[in-house]
Amino acid sequence: TLSTYLFTYRTLSEFIKAKFKVPDLVFGQLNEQFIRDYQDFILLEKGYAVDTLRGYLAILKKICRIAYKEGHSEKYHFCHFKLPKQKESTPRALSRENFEKLRDLEIPEKRRSHIITKDLFLFACYTGTAYADAVSITRENLFTDDGGSLWLKYRRKKTDYLGRVKLLPEAVALIEKYRDDTRETLFPPQDYHTLRGNMKALRLMAGLSQDLVYHMGRHSFASLVTLEEGVPIETISKMLGHSNVRTTQIYARVSPKRLFEDMDRFIEATRDLKLIL
Repeated sequence: TLSTYLFTYRTLSEFIKAKFKVPDLVFGQLNEQFIRDYQDFILLEKGYAVDTLRGYLAILKKICRIAYKEGHSEKYHFCHFKLPKQKESTPRALSRENFEKLRDLEIPEKRRSHIITKDLFLFACYTGTAYADAVSITRENLFTDDGGSLWLKYRRKKTDYLGRVKLLPEAVALIEKYRDDTRETLFPPQDYHTLRGNMKALRLMAGLSQDLVYHMGRHSFASLVTLEEGVPIETISKMLGHSNVRTTQIYARVSPKRLFEDMDRFIEATRDLKLIL
């Protein structure tokens, strides 16, 4: 998030110097044409994508709103300016074949850093946790229900919404593998930049046909591990800690496997029905 603010600051600075030949402007000099020219500057001069532009414009509008609320600006600039429509894309999840390749990958003990990265990623696949959550959860986030099943309950770093998921045996095994009562967190700490580099190496080591980034673990949990196995979308939403089920519905774009299975169930359920025209 911080990097997006910094890039917005830099591009605004470049735009103002190029357009107005001054290092800065006061809020009173802003008008509706300013944001339109800034939009053209990002798309045409810088050659950035529309999704990148949308992020920059959203921050510009937010800063103007804060400036107005705090009395730095006499007008709420750009409040009626509509952001470009966000491009919808299906979250990237692992195919079952690639998931199994990575799961079964044998890594030499001397590559402990890669082993930790692989296990953190698999934990994300089994629980839907993001990186920031996986490396910060502690034993205080674990709960046992009346039936003896172990649950993970945590506040998401990104949104502070509660995520709740009943742990699969594979996730429990990973927790036990790294159990260390002298360490506060469930898993050993690993720098994000180290993890990103290790993910690229894991892709090559496992011979995966897809790029591999950590957040794909969360997406794989939502689609491969839960949705394709028949878990209701409302339940998945609670597991992922989404504030609204509509956020989760992006995972519900039907895969060919799910389509065939649902059609088979439909045919079986309607086998004895007669269609009368």
